Amino acid sequence: MKFLQLFVFFFTFSLFHSQEDLNITIEKEKVDGDYILYISNNELAPVSIEFTYETKNMDVSIPNSTIKVIPANTKREIFAKFSPKEKFEPYSFKYKNYYVLGDINVSKADDTTYWLPYEKDKTESIYQGYNGNFSHQNAYSLDFSHKFNSKVTASRGGKVVFVKSDSDKFCSTKDCAQYNNKIIILHSDQTLGEYVHLKKNGSVVRKGDIVEQGQLIGYSGNTGWSKGPHLHFSVFTNKINGERTYYKTKFRVKESPNPIYLQEKEKYTRNY
Repeated sequence: MKFLQLFVFFFTFSLFHSQEDLNITIEKEKVDGDYILYISNNELAPVSIEFTYETKNMDVSIPNSTIKVIPANTKREIFAKFSPKEKFEPYSFKYKNYYVLGDINVSKADDTTYWLPYEKDKTESIYQGYNGNFSHQNAYSLDFSHKFNSKVTASRGGKVVFVKSDSDKFCSTKDCAQYNNKIIILHSDQTLGEYVHLKKNGSVVRKGDIVEQGQLIGYSGNTGWSKGPHLHFSVFTNKINGERTYYKTKFRVKESPNPIYLQEKEKYTRNY
């Protein structure tokens, strides 16, 4: 008697991600001849994921290149089901995923007024402004002239969803971006506020903390992609391809009766 051998190949590619190292897991389980993929988002913020696959002799429950937003703290949500079409013919599947922090469907920030990210009665200048030549090309990001070990305060309240503070490396090329010590705060409009180049062990908040506007969150430094001590600040949402949408933000300053956009090389005082 001749036996027909079934071939099932699992090619599980590494999860690809951008900017942050996120705690996302995918589990496989065989149920009644089908293969179920479960996804868990162990982060404190939504995560957007793109799922692509290749199959042979299999039906899949979701379209190829599906993009889905997984809520924070999601455990073993059914993500996809692979079902053999002809069970007595060879079948196989392989897949890969790309994911980013946050909800990529957010397309607009609210008009909240931001606070200067330093102490009351202190003045700082904008070392590099929006669309700056060094590292802010096509980005609405700000570099404040914080000296080493200056206090960093929250420009807007929210939930701390990412903290990296273990690095003491820096250089003036993009290769060193992986060494950026930073804090990311999720705002009520689902935008993300990022405070970068903190000193080693310079964060005084942890993931999950709820912070108020003006609260101390850390101390400035010179880590990652940096030429010298300063504080990099931006408000953004991620795109699934790893790029970002940056948002211009107005700040409350002593120098103006109304909130304003900060300008490169100008000095601003926090009097509140």
